Amino acid sequence: MRTVLVIGIGAGDPDHITVQAIKALRRADVVFLVDKAPADLVRARERILERYAGHGPRIVALPDPPRDRSAADYRAAIDDWRRRRADVWERALAGELAGDGCGAFLVWGDPALYDSTIAVLDDVRSRGRVAFDHEVIPGISSLQALAARHRIAWCRPGGSVQITTGRRLADGLPPDADDVLVMLDSGCAFTGLASHDLDIHWGAYVGTDDEILVSGRVADVAGEIERLRREARRRKGWVMDSYLLRRPPRS
Repeated sequence: MRTVLVIGIGAGDPDHITVQAIKALRRADVVFLVDKAPADLVRARERILERYAGHGPRIVALPDPPRDRSAADYRAAIDDWRRRRADVWERALAGELAGDGCGAFLVWGDPALYDSTIAVLDDVRSRGRVAFDHEVIPGISSLQALAARHRIAWCRPGGSVQITTGRRLADGLPPDADDVLVMLDSGCAFTGLASHDLDIHWGAYVGTDDEILVSGRVADVAGEIERLRREARRRKGWVMDSYLLRRPPRS
């Protein structure tokens, strides 16, 4: 039986790798690398493999199908993209991994948080043409790294915390959450909340040499964050950021 490992490799700092992840990397005969990361993240991934993979597994690059990010039906577009991903991965597992081999997929951050790797592998398994078992190794997410770098906790005693996306935040602040963690916000949805009494703890490229951190009231720092984000994208060609929005303590 083939074994497939889904390994969380942290938010960018090679020191984020857990001992469990290192052991998993050293089990892998083949590492499947989805070819979509910016060049500097590709190099970071290569450094992780050089440092921790030990015996040097065979590397197989997988092309990532194009995704329609402007589709009117967002969920249908995601489902279509994942199906096409599953087609590519199914062929790779059948052709590149021996019947008793161990393969690995590397996932930035944690595989449970806004990542499709587990869902795509579930699709491949459900088709029944390639038999494999799979294991998931958790990693340090960008949200965990963000909280650590700002020296804060996600939530406060008696409060609630919600994780969401910029797309959802653009529809309004979740009414029942005291603290809101936001990812995938290319449109800076927080700027529409400047009239609310909110603090923001924002970070880009957290855990890397390019890290940028900003904290303050949304009304005071939203413009600065937009400027820093715009300059960073112009300089590097991409931005990976997240933030926490915090309401005042309830009376």
